[in-house]
Formats: sequence, C-alpha cells, structure tokens
Amino acid sequence: MTLPFIKMHGLGNDFAIFDMRGRDAAVLNTEKIRALSDRKTGIGCDQFIVLEDTEKADVFMRIFNTDGSQAEACGNAARCVGALLCEETGRSAVTIETIAGMRTAEDAGGGLYTVNMGKPRWGWQDIPLAEEQDTESLALPLPGVDTALAVNVGNPHVVFFVENAAKVPLEEWGPAVENHALFPARTNVEFVEVKSRNQLRMRVWERGAGVTRACGSGACAALVCAVRAGKTGRTAEVILDGGTLSITWDEATDSLLMTGPVAEVFRGSLSV
Repeated sequence: MTLPFIKMHGLGNDFAIFDMRGRDAAVLNTEKIRALSDRKTGIGCDQFIVLEDTEKADVFMRIFNTDGSQAEACGNAARCVGALLCEETGRSAVTIETIAGMRTAEDAGGGLYTVNMGKPRWGWQDIPLAEEQDTESLALPLPGVDTALAVNVGNPHVVFFVENAAKVPLEEWGPAVENHALFPARTNVEFVEVKSRNQLRMRVWERGAGVTRACGSGACAALVCAVRAGKTGRTAEVILDGGTLSITWDEATDSLLMTGPVAEVFRGSLSV
C-alpha cells in the first residue's frame, strides 16, 4: 500500500500527518510508527498523526509519540490539522475529535490558527496521580525548585516555576519527572520562567518524545498554573524555544484558547 503524508510543524514542534480516512489505519502499527518517526531512518517527527473517519466531527485525530505510545492531546498538531481541514473544506472553522474530547480550530488570519483546547482539570485523580496530593504543591523537589503544580489539559502536565528556564537541564530533569512513580500514566514536564504578568518563558520535556521546541498543551498548562499561583492574568504570551503562542483561559467558558502559526514542510508518499 502506498500512503501519502504531509510533514508540518507548529513553532518547530513537527508532525508526520497521515490521512487514513477511507483506508485501513491498522497498517500503521506501533512498530511502523516508531520506525517512521525516527529522524535518521524515517520521516522524523515529534508526534505521528493519523487522521481517521468519524461521524462526530470533520475528522478524528489520533496522536502517537515517537515511542509508539498514544497521546490524548496535542495543541500544535490540532492547529496544523485545522489548517489542512480549513483548506480542504473552504471553511474558516472546523471540528476535530480526539480521545481527549472535541476540539475546534479556527482561521485567525495572518497564517495564525486558534484552537479551543477545552477545560483544564486539576483534581489529583484527573492528572492522574498515584496518590492524593495537593496539585498546587506537589512533593517533587528538584535542585533549586521547591514544588510543582499539576494540571490536565487533555493530557497530564507538571509545571515547575524557575528563575531561568534557559539554564534548566531538561534532559536530566525531564525524564526523571516524566517517569516518577507519582504519575502512573507518566507526564509532560514544563519549566516556566515568569517574565511579567502577561509573558512566560517555557521549556518542555514531552512524555514519550523528549525535548521539543514547542508544546501547545504545555503552554496551556503553563498559563493555568501561573494563574492558579497568582503569577499572571488569564491571557499571556508563552515564549517557547520555537516561537511564541498566545494563550487565553476564558473566564466565561472556562476554556483554553491557543493561537499560533502553522507551516507545511513537504509532502510525500511511501510504501507500507
């Protein structure tokens, strides 16, 4: 079988997108996803995206990490897929079903797209945690970092506020937290520096993928935790290694709105 694919990215967070509507998605098994995600011997990506048929939305977006594990949510991928669907349908707004729930993506003009990422949850069972703890003060001490906050924005996140995000040893601290016994489903990890009441600097270690240049759900998690900690207002710019996202936690709907750019890198096809 020959399958077409599209390589896209949002702020350097890159995706191999396979449109499997009307096709047998089972050919893209865990072994194949791992192989195609490899940057030296495959297409190379942070997340592997499979689009499937659904009656509930314009498309079902299934998200895989490079290790073959399935992720619940991915904001940057939702923007990319939203851009493709807007082009395909000629509409300015589309709906995307994920295992984390329904997402809407809207053309915001100027090459930007806005995704409604849904409502955050922060009960200890929502994250989930292995035991009951205060999610505004997790007992996860790191050198120079006292406590962490946890939130689920469709997928689990732990946020540490630090004085200088650039100096954080991501490749050391990230996997240690991701695989900590407190997180039975593992977790994404963000290190956030508060620049001002409306600007955050964030670096991220993604569950199942490692260091990435950007993480849309992570940027949403950073804002939620900053608001809960009294460090920012409900709208802020989040500066990532790959660029900047605008995040709003809408008070009226309790929903997170993420706005940022998308880019297509190339299109290709391969035999599987």
